[in-house]
Amino acid sequence: MNATVPNTSILELFNTKDTFINLSVPELIQKALEKNEGVLTDKGALAVTTGKYTGRSPRDKFFVKDKLTADTIDWTRNQPINETVFMNLYQKMVRYLSRTDRRFVFKGFAGADPKHRLAIQVINEYAWQNLFCNQLFIVPNACELKTHQADFTVLSAPGFKADPVIDRTRSEAFIIISFTHRTVLIGGTEYGGEIKKSIFTIMNFLLPQENIMPMHCSANQDASGRVALFFGLSGTGKTTLSNAPGRELIGDDEHGWSNDGVFNVEGGCYAKTIRLSKEKEPQIYNSIQFGTILENVIVHYDDRKPDFDNGALTENTRAAYSLDNVPNAIIPSIGGQPDSIIFLTADAFGVLPPISILTPEQAMYQFLSGYTSKLAGTERGVTDPEATFSTCFGSPFMPRPAAVYAELLGRRIKKHNVRAYLVNTGWTGGPYGVGKRMELGYTRRMIDAALSGELAEAETITDPIFGLHIPKTCAGIPESVLLPWESWNDKESYSKQAKDLVTQFRSNFKNFPEASDEIRAAGPISC
Repeated sequence: MNATVPNTSILELFNTKDTFINLSVPELIQKALEKNEGVLTDKGALAVTTGKYTGRSPRDKFFVKDKLTADTIDWTRNQPINETVFMNLYQKMVRYLSRTDRRFVFKGFAGADPKHRLAIQVINEYAWQNLFCNQLFIVPNACELKTHQADFTVLSAPGFKADPVIDRTRSEAFIIISFTHRTVLIGGTEYGGEIKKSIFTIMNFLLPQENIMPMHCSANQDASGRVALFFGLSGTGKTTLSNAPGRELIGDDEHGWSNDGVFNVEGGCYAKTIRLSKEKEPQIYNSIQFGTILENVIVHYDDRKPDFDNGALTENTRAAYSLDNVPNAIIPSIGGQPDSIIFLTADAFGVLPPISILTPEQAMYQFLSGYTSKLAGTERGVTDPEATFSTCFGSPFMPRPAAVYAELLGRRIKKHNVRAYLVNTGWTGGPYGVGKRMELGYTRRMIDAALSGELAEAETITDPIFGLHIPKTCAGIPESVLLPWESWNDKESYSKQAKDLVTQFRSNFKNFPEASDEIRAAGPISC
């Protein structure tokens, strides 16, 4: 088949009889069940498994390097591939999809603000993946669907596997983005998160051209409309902490910050479900309803109840559900100018304070550093927590140089006098394997204190190693929890572990020679 350059007319290459466009949720579930793509749980969610790819595969992600991207993408953090490889794989994928007995097309949008949204279409091999798109992106109304013209196309064919020798990929799986052809190719992997993060990556490339700050963060607001942002990588608690009682949810993962305020990139949530309980996370638990996709969650055969405590397939079990399932969600997902920023980290070393009040310079240092721990299952091959630095708290999805995003954020923090905090949702009393995970109730209480203004005038102690400003007291939190060195039995081990982390911070920050002296000085003060 002689496939043309990708665009909306790609649909003309397929047999329309077997190409289903924007089916309803019940129709997609019926199609998925017909092909045994999954099973229904007792609450009506569709449970699926994704084979050996149960998380993102960042080493298999590439950008086409051409005139448009040669000088705009940071190639020190992103992998290039040439256009010939892209077009050869594109031709093969179109031929493959044309031979499948059916195809599913989702036409919709990324970006809740109509002034800044991107029209997308996703062509799927599997019905459940098309349902995934329906739950996570913004579904058009009848009028919008009638006039929809895709700005970007995603081809997702898990059954099409690359030959690394012939196709010049790293493995059978590949995720390739071409900004010139405005197309994404995803093959060899069933993990739904690759579709979601590809669209986010595209927005992160495009939005700065409109002077909009793209952010890997969740967002919510209180009854008076004061907006809070929660930055953090997978597993740090963005979804859990933004789904907070008494606050309205704007979105759980991806946002833009324009001159008008904050808007959600998505129309749904993609929450981790390992050890999910109704008691600790009722908002997420109750959102798992008919239409929800459960990825790699073990379901008991007899009663069809999901076992959220079972990580037999992966620790990275997920639920993809629409914001329509969230009672406290704001729809359309648009808020005002942020009042507070929370940087979330899951410190596997157990040495960072559970909450710190940041100066503007410290906020920029932490944003550029993006320190956390990769948790089991979020990426292939990660079985134990690993310390990592992910620029802008989302390095795998930020194709432009870090300075582009840092400058956008810095200007907004200064202009709107935004308060910033660093919150450790990781370990206390020792590193992973010795200490314990920070109690969710403690974290919620400290964040409530920060967002309410309770900590604004709090007396602080300066951490002698990291230079962070720790509140001396916070109602409901033991002092031994607030001061990390007090939670360790072995103070000498604490000091050594903390200084080891300082060394890693400083080594990583060498990647930002353009940072000002003020920002550089806002890092750890002892080694």
